Amino acid sequence: MRQFFGIGSVAAAAFLLASVCGIAQADTVLDNWRFDKSSDGLVTASLYATNKLITGGGALSYSPVLTIACRTAGEPRWSEWLQLSDTVSASRTIAMSVTVDQSGKLNESWSVGPRSRMLVRDGADGIRRLISADRLLLSWRFGLLSGRGKAEFDLAGVEEAVGRIATTCNTKLP
Repeated sequence: MRQFFGIGSVAAAAFLLASVCGIAQADTVLDNWRFDKSSDGLVTASLYATNKLITGGGALSYSPVLTIACRTAGEPRWSEWLQLSDTVSASRTIAMSVTVDQSGKLNESWSVGPRSRMLVRDGADGIRRLISADRLLLSWRFGLLSGRGKAEFDLAGVEEAVGRIATTCNTKLP
């Protein structure tokens, strides 16, 4: 009988350890994501690109930041944007090449945001395509003579991140 309880204790300890490891693993999936909620109802999750872009005549480099956002009120409810340190020469829209996982390249028109350092795409369909994705590649032209920019993202945890945003925003997944 004592052996039975000893085995039961070991099994309970193993179950507890597996549960804790499962929770820790779920948290590590979201470790690369940064969450924020502003006072005006904007809920965001941001992720740094896995690559660096060179700026300042080659002296500095930075990683662009992808942000997924939901507004608790107003339209558009869902949007995504790419934050840059360099400016783009476009004034209203910019052509963006988008590749999700191994799918074909899509060409889209994104809005140019404040100070020409943010590229924005509104709508739930853009977020919806990311939910089950592993990788995202964005490519654009900084200007006529400035060359192309490219940002690559490892989307591990994106489904959980979007779920967390939707819950905080009190809305359904896109």
